[in-house]
Amino acid sequence: MSGSESSYRDRIYIVKDLIMKLVEHNELNQTTLLNFCGLNLKKHKPILDELESNGFVRKHELPYGKRTTIVYQPTPKGLEFCTNILEPYEMIFPRRKAKTSNYQGYMNQHEDIQKKDTAEESQENIAEVIAPEIKEKNVSKQKN
Repeated sequence: MSGSESSYRDRIYIVKDLIMKLVEHNELNQTTLLNFCGLNLKKHKPILDELESNGFVRKHELPYGKRTTIVYQPTPKGLEFCTNILEPYEMIFPRRKAKTSNYQGYMNQHEDIQKKDTAEESQENIAEVIAPEIKEKNVSKQKN
């Protein structure tokens, strides 16, 4: 296993993610599909090739100037495989929850600080509105 423990994803979930992303968008080019799924072309291209050879996705090439773009589409067989096999599998064996990364921890702290600042601002705004009324009451009490 390469990379950190928190970034590891089982192959079966990679397959499901690829097929479901294609179902969601109907068709995607190779680079976009892998980026949407958070995958690496060099490491995960064999999985796409295997999905194509098993008839779960369809691949065709589109000429784009001097280059050709590889586009993938889901097949009914792929959708059926996903709904009848992969989704029940994931219900029985849910994905591991990733450990919170430093960035996620930072963002959670940042959100907490923003919530606290917003709450303090609200209290200050309320104090500004209520303070004159309180001052008037205190002044009138002192006069009596």
